[in-house]
Amino acid sequence: MLPKMPPREGQVGFLYCPPYRVQGISVAGEQTCVQIPELDVCFDIGMCPRVALASPYVAVSHAHMDHIGGLPYYFSQRYFQKMGTGTCVCHPEIADPLRTMMESWVALEQQQTPHEIIPLADGEQLEVKPNTFLRAVEVSHTVPALGYSLIEKRSKLREEFHGLPQDRLRELKEQGREITKTFEIPLVAYTGDTEFGPFLYRDEFALAKVVISECTFYEEDQRSRSSIGKHLHVDDIVKLLDIWQAEHVVLIHASRRTHLGASREAFVKRAGQDRAQRVHFLMDYRTNRQRYEVQRDALESTVDAS
Repeated sequence: MLPKMPPREGQVGFLYCPPYRVQGISVAGEQTCVQIPELDVCFDIGMCPRVALASPYVAVSHAHMDHIGGLPYYFSQRYFQKMGTGTCVCHPEIADPLRTMMESWVALEQQQTPHEIIPLADGEQLEVKPNTFLRAVEVSHTVPALGYSLIEKRSKLREEFHGLPQDRLRELKEQGREITKTFEIPLVAYTGDTEFGPFLYRDEFALAKVVISECTFYEEDQRSRSSIGKHLHVDDIVKLLDIWQAEHVVLIHASRRTHLGASREAFVKRAGQDRAQRVHFLMDYRTNRQRYEVQRDALESTVDAS
């Protein structure tokens, strides 16, 4: 009798939330790594799936192993494959321990792996693409933790200067007048592991086009466990849907024991069909594949019609 083949592991979850791809792997207690290729950022790196290497930035939410274990490998592979130095953004309290960790690899590998570690405190930000900034948001977990928001900044001519000719605008600017104002557009937000709190109501989350949120517990009798571990429960997500204006809310960090089909049914009952339509489970491969095929067929139909 032949033994069973080992289970297929490490398949990357994928969602297309126009104009962004959300892809990666997230299993509570095992690994979390979620990439937004269009914005050059990975959120967390519990392990390092191959797709993560293309992102020059990794935004680490906290230092639990299932969110940070793949960081040395990420740095090493970026260097080995001549992809440039990888940059890790993290909570200020873990920056020095991370540097110490990387220093320990020098003695083990007998080589220096180029890397950069940048601490960000709550509200601080780093430009990751032209006019696009990664901003840190302090959240509440069992260890120091951050959520993040990717924000585009745009300049707009002040209303009082509308209609003026270009030479007059140039003259005002040379005189030191501020003729434009800057406004922010939150693009993609990531909660990291966190309990429910008012920080999740901030504009960085409330106004983002896509919110990627952990949701670890789905059963009614798991409320106490979510509180003890400082994780979000599905009832918290239902509340947040009234605050978050996102077109897409992507749920991650379910455990291996979570049946995603049953969890989706339970979510629809709690949230209602209309609100549930904008919520997706990153690791629900079958549903996401069907959704992608519908998107593909719709695009092909549009191309054929034109």
